[in-house]
Amino acid sequence: MFKPSLFLLGSLLWYSVAQAQVFQRELGDFDLKLATTPSRSMAQGLVKPSTTGSFHGGLDLSHDSGFYVGQWSPSMGLSPSSNLEVDSYMGFKQPFDHSLGYEVGMIHYSYPKADTLDSQELFGGLTLLGSRFGAAFSNDPDKQNSTLFADLSGNQPFGIGISLKYTTHQLNTPVSVDDGYVGSFTDWSVKLSRPFMGIDLDLIYSDSSLSGSDCSAYSGHNSQCDGLVTLKAAHSFY
Repeated sequence: MFKPSLFLLGSLLWYSVAQAQVFQRELGDFDLKLATTPSRSMAQGLVKPSTTGSFHGGLDLSHDSGFYVGQWSPSMGLSPSSNLEVDSYMGFKQPFDHSLGYEVGMIHYSYPKADTLDSQELFGGLTLLGSRFGAAFSNDPDKQNSTLFADLSGNQPFGIGISLKYTTHQLNTPVSVDDGYVGSFTDWSVKLSRPFMGIDLDLIYSDSSLSGSDCSAYSGHNSQCDGLVTLKAAHSFY
């Protein structure tokens, strides 16, 4: 991929906090976006948890041909409990017609100020009548992950958005638990979303194939190994 442009990303984050708006500009055949929200919804929906720090943002440069590159930082690592993360990506997105399109690409995850090895992700998917269906494969330092994803935005009963994610994790080294070893596991999540009086409400149910003492081997996408119901409320001030 390409090395993180930390200076450019830092400038973007400062701009986003100070100006509190999305900056978009056409540069010939290119479209440049600087924003505090991810520009590539397919990649963001597929690959990583959607948690973000207080200071976050990114840039996205796309060409009329469908090719794009960009960087996204979900966290600047300014608090003791968070680390600086820079996600660099590139891909190609193209519609077949007004109702069907496809997207393929890859993402490189780096943590410049932490002792965490970089990882890579390949992803691809289809957009059908406003809904997205995709798959991704990542090679993390300790395991391989295969993910299926669906965002049913094209059909929202009662204005409620529905998204689902299912991931299989294959550990490089089996983890010892009370009754043997865990070499692989799966996790999944279902999210219901609806805006209400300017507030984005999310109801999330997540779970995994592990339970009890086996949860000591869990290192998946969810914040918890066992079944968990989470209610999130977020309000954008711009």
